[in-house]
Amino acid sequence: MMEFLYFPEDKSEYIPAVLSLLVFVIAAAITMIFIIKASQKEEKKTEENYHLKEHENEN
Repeated sequence: MMEFLYFPEDKSEYIPAVLSLLVFVIAAAITMIFIIKASQKEEKKTEENYHLKEHENEN
């Protein structure tokens, strides 16, 4: 029926796949945290340079 799927009898063959998956998930999480922190810094710079909070309160 589904001969194209391969599920090994020896479950130790899954270890390299799980390890590489964990590496990429951890790298993605670190990258996401880095981007969020950089975005927050840029937001703070923008608010300081253009005084956006003062203008928002006037409206």
